[in-house]
Amino acid sequence: MKNIVETAVAAGSFKTLVTAVQVAGLVDTLSGAGPFTVFAPTDEAFAKIPKETLDAVLADKAKLTAILTYHVVAGKVMASDVMGLTSAKTVQGGEVKIDTAYGVMINNAKVVKADIECSNGVIHVIDSVLMPK
Repeated sequence: MKNIVETAVAAGSFKTLVTAVQVAGLVDTLSGAGPFTVFAPTDEAFAKIPKETLDAVLADKAKLTAILTYHVVAGKVMASDVMGLTSAKTVQGGEVKIDTAYGVMINNAKVVKADIECSNGVIHVIDSVLMPK
């Protein structure tokens, strides 16, 4: 079984996310023991961000790291585990809101594919990039 980074690379729909993880220097962390739960925005999710904004974030390692770690929760949290939760603390330190009324929403992002198991955690695919406050 592949780890989170290997799984994201192999999927082919997370090129921007993988590039951002490389730029931020988080490859070793997300390839490590974990376990981690990653809310992974697709390339289409990153495409919703204006190019100038995305380029500026990619050039600011501290801001990029904060945004990326806001997509990660410590532990392996499967979709069935979130059904009673209203929020989760991220590795970045902030909280994401969880709404399970109509599918699963993480803040304003819809989980479009859940429970992609990896050797060091799980990936849930989301349709928007999460921005910490």
